[in-house]
Amino acid sequence: MREIISDIEKWVTQGKRVAIARVISLEGSGPRDAGAAMAVNEDGVVSGSVSGGCVEGAVVTEALEIIESGERKTVSFGYSDDEAFAVGLTCGGTINLYIEPFDW
Repeated sequence: MREIISDIEKWVTQGKRVAIARVISLEGSGPRDAGAAMAVNEDGVVSGSVSGGCVEGAVVTEALEIIESGERKTVSFGYSDDEAFAVGLTCGGTINLYIEPFDW
């Protein structure tokens, strides 16, 4: 989370709306541990990572919807071992995320 704070501060100063996605738990194995965070601004610019690039595109889509709606949401991305390899994850598992609008 610390690595994204300066970007969030910059975006808020520029008047941009921001959403934060955090890994809240893993089922099986995953590329990032619980607590990993990613920020997305209203333009779709990203800071940080929740999966090392595997599901970031889908997370950006969710984050942009949350920026517009103002709602909070828990989402899960899960893959079998074979599916995980196909999308670039090193192993199967489920990543559970909490995504919320950032309110400074």
